[in-house]
Amino acid sequence: MANSMARSFLQVAATEEVASPLRVVQIEGLVILKIIKHCKEFSPALVTGQLLGLDVGSVLEVTNCFPFPVTQIREEDEEIEADGANYQLEMMRCLREVNVDNNTVGWYQSTILGSYQTVELIETFMNYQENIRRCVCIIYDPSRSNQGVLALKALKLSDSFMELYRANSFTGEKYGFFVEKNLSWVDIFEEIPIKVANSALISAFMTELESDTPVTQCDYDRLQLSTTPYMERNMEFLIECMDDLSMEQQKVFSILLQEPVTSTSP
Repeated sequence: MANSMARSFLQVAATEEVASPLRVVQIEGLVILKIIKHCKEFSPALVTGQLLGLDVGSVLEVTNCFPFPVTQIREEDEEIEADGANYQLEMMRCLREVNVDNNTVGWYQSTILGSYQTVELIETFMNYQENIRRCVCIIYDPSRSNQGVLALKALKLSDSFMELYRANSFTGEKYGFFVEKNLSWVDIFEEIPIKVANSALISAFMTELESDTPVTQCDYDRLQLSTTPYMERNMEFLIECMDDLSMEQQKVFSILLQEPVTSTSP
């Protein structure tokens, strides 16, 4: 009996636990307010910050965050990276001393008119994946939120794209692998649903703060509903993307022209 129990225990210990897929990103309301405050204060400049929390099954809980300092442009890039790393370590140490969750689960960053799908974002994801099994990036768009919509989304790299990225460098020469795997730009990022969670005390307090007065015209006047500047900015982004596409096509054509033509004669 003891041997069977020992064998069963060893079998369970040797069995690798299959990680459940990420289904929901649960963020506390205070964390969302801190992200919004940080992004709005420095808008239109782009800012970033660290996300802290717990990875519990299929739910990634974000319980705290802190902003990264806005560095001035200097020639010593290595000095900037060293200062940023020291700042993160010091913040993590301070949070650990006050018994706050100090497990890194990702980062957040601001964007302008939804222009966040960049190569730098992919490289940052891959750097985080080297040390963290599962992480997300919270994207907040202050310009879109001024129109009355909470422009907040949680992103992660798709598993198929990460495998392809690890196997091949992300260059135009490797575009053939995207075609073989039937991947396109819409398959790079995967959006995870966000669930806002508050404690019972905060929920009760928010209920008391809610007013029954109807919305007035002054409330609408606070919103920036004009679409002209946003359309102009989107057109600029579209032109930049078309220029990048044209350059990549020229690279692919030059590579194809350099390849030797093999004869098929018997």
